[in-house]
Amino acid sequence: MPPIIPMPPVGRLAWRANMRTIGVMLLIWAGVSFVPAAFAPQLNRLQILTGFPLGYYMGAQGSLVVFLGLITAYAWRAARLDRWMSAAI
Repeated sequence: MPPIIPMPPVGRLAWRANMRTIGVMLLIWAGVSFVPAAFAPQLNRLQILTGFPLGYYMGAQGSLVVFLGLITAYAWRAARLDRWMSAAI
């Protein structure tokens, strides 16, 4: 069995930053997934620019746009963390 090599301090910091990023992204994901469904009648009183009720829009495609934004934001943040970690090593 190979010896266990401890993670360098920079690696620990990067891991914590990554976990914090994932936690924030999960909170946003949960909010976008469950809040519009829970408050659909109230959201349907509001209309977006095209005239659709906001609750319908969020269920049909608004949440998908937010999810794509989350994926893009996570990829950007992970790339920044990787660059930071490789520069610090």
